[in-house]
Amino acid sequence: MRRSVRRCFEEGGYVYATRAAEIAGRSGIEPVARLASNENPFPPPPVVLDAAILALRGVNRYPPEQQCSLLDALKRHHGDYHFAAGAGMDGVIETVIRVLAEPGERVVVATPTFSFYGVAAGAQGADVVQVKRAADFSVDPDAFTRAMEGAPLGFICSPNNPTGNATPPENIARILEEIDGVLFLDNAYVDFSDLDYRTLMRDHDNLIIGRTMSKIYALAGLRIGYAFLPEWLVGPYGKGATPFAVSTVAAAAAEAALGEREWSEAYLDHVRTWRGRYTHEVGHRVYPSQANFVLVDVAPLRSDEVTEALAARGVVVRSCRSFPDLEDHYIRVSIGDEWENERFISEINRL
Repeated sequence: MRRSVRRCFEEGGYVYATRAAEIAGRSGIEPVARLASNENPFPPPPVVLDAAILALRGVNRYPPEQQCSLLDALKRHHGDYHFAAGAGMDGVIETVIRVLAEPGERVVVATPTFSFYGVAAGAQGADVVQVKRAADFSVDPDAFTRAMEGAPLGFICSPNNPTGNATPPENIARILEEIDGVLFLDNAYVDFSDLDYRTLMRDHDNLIIGRTMSKIYALAGLRIGYAFLPEWLVGPYGKGATPFAVSTVAAAAAEAALGEREWSEAYLDHVRTWRGRYTHEVGHRVYPSQANFVLVDVAPLRSDEVTEALAARGVVVRSCRSFPDLEDHYIRVSIGDEWENERFISEINRL
């Protein structure tokens, strides 16, 4: 029997911060500062944990086909838009590509950025076209629009991972007006910015906005994301989605988390404070960020070199070497708990 692996999975794929974590584990330093994955360092508030625990009583049953209670909560939180939920925003991305991109069609991605767009598009058999951002990591609307000619789908992350900068809403509107395909705008980190793209949904039916409960709501371990969809896409999205993808526990926790505004505002204040401290106290160039992480230029050192040296000192950060179209002298550092941030500043400045 012949066994084969598709070429797109023979090498590549999503890159984790595994090696740095292993080095940190061998360092003997406890606890380790975990600043590689843009996680919220604080557990959810008690009301969210209580909702999840209560939902556990029903896990002998499959979850609903649609998490209607959560979708209603999203409408109360955001307004009268059309929503869909998925197993993390990754699950939403996979479904959108599955529904909109035929094998062999082009999917356009503004790089450097989150690598999973390309991984998921390649898995669907699409051809990934990368549009390199400018030197300041901004997206050129004209270049992106030209690349989108004949393409059914494109991806822009704003605020962008790993650079932290945001694309102005007026530039997104300009792109939407000039393309025939659909734009997926990844807003995973928009809660940490001063920007609001939601009103663009009113005037453009070729826009999808992806959001996540992993960051400001501290539910990364439950894997739940959602999207604002144009009305015409609601039905096809439901047909293409993985059955029962959103667990009952995750949906219950997410619904409760949406109501905890004071808790999320406190975390937002924490992020803003430490973004400022990173900028002023780290002895390397720190790029302006509208996310819960910063990009640090460690030149003339290299990304992996610094990542492994910090790991040996009990600080796990993300090497950016694997990000397409990003030079090998950047690291990405999350905003963690106070002790984690203090240790990072101390150790990076000792290198």
